[in-house]
Amino acid sequence: MDDFYRIKRLPPYVFAEVNKMKAAARAAGHDIIDFGMGNPDSSPPQHVIDKLRETLKDPKVHRYSLSRGIFGLRKAQAAYYQRRFNVDLDPDSEIVVTIGSKEGLANLAQAITGPGDTFIVPDPSYPIHTWGFVIAGCAEVVTIPNKPDANFFVQLKKVLDTAKKKPVALVVNYPCNPTAESVDLAFYEEVISIAKHYGIYVLSDLAYCELYYDGNPPPSILQVKGAKDVAVEFTTMSKTYSMAGWRIGYAVGNKHLIAALTKIKSYLDYGTFLPVQVAAASALNGPQEYVTELRKMYKSRRDVLADGLIEAGWDNIVVPNASMFLWAPVPKAYAHIGCLEFSKLLLKHADVAVAPGVGFGPGGEGFVRIALVENKHRIRQATKNIKRFLAGDAQKQIRELEKSA
Repeated sequence: MDDFYRIKRLPPYVFAEVNKMKAAARAAGHDIIDFGMGNPDSSPPQHVIDKLRETLKDPKVHRYSLSRGIFGLRKAQAAYYQRRFNVDLDPDSEIVVTIGSKEGLANLAQAITGPGDTFIVPDPSYPIHTWGFVIAGCAEVVTIPNKPDANFFVQLKKVLDTAKKKPVALVVNYPCNPTAESVDLAFYEEVISIAKHYGIYVLSDLAYCELYYDGNPPPSILQVKGAKDVAVEFTTMSKTYSMAGWRIGYAVGNKHLIAALTKIKSYLDYGTFLPVQVAAASALNGPQEYVTELRKMYKSRRDVLADGLIEAGWDNIVVPNASMFLWAPVPKAYAHIGCLEFSKLLLKHADVAVAPGVGFGPGGEGFVRIALVENKHRIRQATKNIKRFLAGDAQKQIRELEKSA
């Protein structure tokens, strides 16, 4: 398999070692508390499930659907952007329904990537932000530090000023997976200003915009005046309505990019199953109390986890204001072995699985990502296990791990 060109360009799957250990531990009877994957554990809103059941009874809905998504769902997404961000979108030319935002990002990469093209992606980042372009065959992905501060713009301009060939696009993702960082509208205003000055596109991943905890809803990049001239944005039903397995997402914004993605998709798929699209429209158009309660649930889990880790002696914990993740630095006693080996130790001695930060890029080294996908009882148990682990002899634990490797 490794002799294929694109396969050779993909790195070894960093999470594979942890996943192998996790499977072995479970097979041995260990109760693993799994914070590794951002996989929602809640059920979607009941009225959405009811709409799915109702729609399934119509024999006509089992035929091929539209690759761009049914009009009713695109109209519902336009209404969402209007009430949430005060952004007007044309359902016909500025919205396409995707099979989850991940598929949309990957297929847009296919649509806009040419031989020798360069793309700019912050590091660390969600893997598809980088590897979507590699799979599409681009020559280079240039990274800049994924910290939304003044240096972000310094590094971005440096890349743009020194590039032999003008990059095609910049990827941004806030609230961020994996770092949980958020930005304000001023950040996006500067991004758009730079993009227009240099003549590049901006691809914004807004998957976690409804999971916020400090009272300040994360903005959309499309709120910036003139942003649709250069920007497209991806959202998803996965986190907002706990519909991860339903595979419904959206790309909205710049007509040229939306048209390119729509054309690529017309060759590749017939869209998500029609009843799922109808149910998704009912989620967007219906009552939104579910989202409010979901936000409260994740905030409560965040607080229990952060407080428990701090009490356990895990140093330098930063409490996130958004997303469903906690981005935690590897404790100082274990920092020298790296985040992957620390993740193995955590699994071995505390029965807790996390995602090694290096799986999200070299800039993730020294961190682990902890997903808020277990209930508060399980989180409390996890922090008790971690406290016992951190109170142990770190050097002895490390030596034992090295011997078993």
